[in-house]
Amino acid sequence: MLDFDAGLTELCSKLVGELDAGRNPICLIDGRAGSGKTLFAKSLSDCIFSQLKQAPRVIHMDDLYPGWEGMLAGSAYLTELILAPLSKGRSANWQVWDWENSRRGSAAEPGNGRREFLLETALIVEGCGSLSRANAEFADITVWLESDLALRRDRYSQRDEGRFDEYFGIWAAQEDEFYEREKSPQLAQFVIWN
Repeated sequence: MLDFDAGLTELCSKLVGELDAGRNPICLIDGRAGSGKTLFAKSLSDCIFSQLKQAPRVIHMDDLYPGWEGMLAGSAYLTELILAPLSKGRSANWQVWDWENSRRGSAAEPGNGRREFLLETALIVEGCGSLSRANAEFADITVWLESDLALRRDRYSQRDEGRFDEYFGIWAAQEDEFYEREKSPQLAQFVIWN
């Protein structure tokens, strides 16, 4: 198990090496709510950019879940519309979830929230449910972030100023089920304490 800084240094070096060798790696970053996945993904992206002046694409699972009870469906959406097409050399095409209107797509965004990506740089996917058995098959690097419950709960609450505290239990129950079935922590090549 690595701490945040050591994990960041090691993973940045690994991804930069892959990019320098002409490969475009896929990195999945998972962990329970509040474990620091978004911060780690941003720090990793910034580190890669500082060394290569090339930014990886970062996809947030929050854009893929179809609502508060959609962790499993979001993971499957990642598999079907993003990772599987990329593995076949095709472009990934998907639509973000509009949380305010509880539907796929967003009239407030260009293209109604449609996204497209062809694997021409590194891809970092961060969020709960990104690391499943199916998704691990498509990944070059898999990461699990670990943190204690009290700290995770505090971060979760602070992130959105307590607006979504009522959903912590609903989300945690989905995590329990998903991670028990998928064994996500065991699929990770890197475990990072945050």
